[in-house]
Amino acid sequence: MNPLLDQLQPYPFEKLKKLFADVTPDPAYRPISLGIGEPKHPTPPFIQKALADNLTGLATYPATLGSEVLRGTIADWLQRRYGIARPDPATEVLPVNGSREALFSLTQTVVDPTRPGALVMCPNPFYQIYEGAAYLAGAQPYFVNSDPARNFAPDFSQVPEEVWARVQLLFVCSPGNPTGAVLSLEDWKELFALSDRYGFVIASDECYSEIYFKKEAPLGGMEAAHKLGRTGYPRLISFSSLSKRSNVPGMRSGFVAGDAAILKKFLLYRTYHGGAMSPSIQAASVAAWKDETHVQDNIAKYVTKFSQVTPLLQEVLDVALPDAGFYLWARVGKLVDISDEEFARRLYAEYNVTVLPGSYLAREAHGINPGAGRIRMALVAEVDECLEAAQRIVAFVKKLAAGK
Repeated sequence: MNPLLDQLQPYPFEKLKKLFADVTPDPAYRPISLGIGEPKHPTPPFIQKALADNLTGLATYPATLGSEVLRGTIADWLQRRYGIARPDPATEVLPVNGSREALFSLTQTVVDPTRPGALVMCPNPFYQIYEGAAYLAGAQPYFVNSDPARNFAPDFSQVPEEVWARVQLLFVCSPGNPTGAVLSLEDWKELFALSDRYGFVIASDECYSEIYFKKEAPLGGMEAAHKLGRTGYPRLISFSSLSKRSNVPGMRSGFVAGDAAILKKFLLYRTYHGGAMSPSIQAASVAAWKDETHVQDNIAKYVTKFSQVTPLLQEVLDVALPDAGFYLWARVGKLVDISDEEFARRLYAEYNVTVLPGSYLAREAHGINPGAGRIRMALVAEVDECLEAAQRIVAFVKKLAAGK
C-alpha cells in the first residue's frame, strides 16, 4: 500500500462521531445539525429540468476538456462576475467534478516531490483536503495561522525566507472556511509579489464566493490579478463550484480557471486520472451558470438567517457576521470557561444541537491551535430551524454560566 496514506488524519466528522459515541442526546429535543456545510436550500427547478432533459448524455463518453458550450458559459460568467477580460475558453477554463476533487488533483499536478523538502502552504484553520493533497503528492503541509486581529487573514510576513524557498503550492480560501473572511486587494498584492519572488503556484479556493452579506461581492483572485495588471494570471489557478451557489452539491460541478500553462498540464493529468464530467451534468451546469436570479434569491435567504441568528448568539458567544460564506466562527469562552470539544459534546447531549469543534479544523502550529476554543456553525438549514438552534445554544450557555 502507498505509505503516504498513513500520514492522513481522520476527517473532522470522524472525530466528531467519536466524540459523540457514548452520548445519548435529550429526546425532548428534535435533532438539529449545524455541523456539516451541506447546502439545504432546494435545488432550483430549472436546473433539475435541464438535467432531466439531457439524460441522453449518459450514453456518451465525455471529453475531459468538457464541451465548448460549458467552457464558453463559464468564461462569460467570469467576465460578468469579476469585470475581467473574457478568459479563453479553450486554454484558461476547465470544468471539474466539484472543487474538492480539483483541489486534490491539482496538487498532484503541481508538486515536484523530487525536489527536497517540498512544501504546500495553507491557512490554519483550513479545509482538510489541502493537507491530504500535500501528503499524497509527497510534500509536507506548512500552516500559517489565521489572526483574529487581521480579520482572520494569515500573517504571511511571519513566514521565514527559507520556508518560502521550499513552497511549491499555496492554498488560499477566500471567502474562508471556517472564518468567512475575504482577502483584500492588498492581501492579493502581497501574495502575488511572493509568488513572483519564489515561483510557487497559488490555488485560490473560492467556492463560497456567491454567498455574501455586503453590497459588493467578494473579490476573487482573477479579479485581483486584473486590477493589479497581471495579464495571463501567472501561477494563479482559481476554483469555483455550483454546490453552494446553486444548491447542487450532488451534481459535483465546478471549474478551474487561470494560468493556461498550468491548466495544460492539469488537463494532461486529468486525462489519465479520469476527471471528465458527464454530458448530462454539463448541460445542467450551463443552465446554472447562465442564471443569476436564483443566486440572488439564495443570498437573500442567507442574509435573513444571519441577520436574525447572529445577534442572538452574540449574547453568549464571541461571534460576528462574516464577510461571506455560510458559517459562523465563534469563540465559546465569552461567558464560560470550557473547551470547544466539551462545548460541542454537552450541547449535543443536553440540547441535541450539533456544532463542530474548531480545533478539529486546525492543526497545532507555531505553538498554538488557532481553532481551539472556537466552534463552527453551518447555517445551511431553513430560517426557523437555524433560529431554534440558536435559541437552544443561548439557553445552554446561560445554564452553564449559572453553574447548572
